[in-house]
Amino acid sequence: MEKKFDLGRLVTTRSALDALNPQDVLDAIARHSKGDWGEVCEEDREENEFSLKEGFRLLSVYKDRSGTKFWIITEADRSATTVLLPEDY
Repeated sequence: MEKKFDLGRLVTTRSALDALNPQDVLDAIARHSKGDWGEVCEEDREENEFSLKEGFRLLSVYKDRSGTKFWIITEADRSATTVLLPEDY
């Protein structure tokens, strides 16, 4: 499966860097870029599919190998993608 959109500049919050397994983050970024939104609810999955076509913000939810939940958000203009913990938002 090919990348569906540009990620822009990749940014990770300090708390996400400290908490998450780096390989799990890289794997999740690859999934996110291909439109695999991870553990989002059906409503958010549909919103992402709409946002992909219309150029709005994209949100994916994953867990690393220790079970820590994290988000990946790509901005509407595709200038940046941020990896963060939910409490960073």
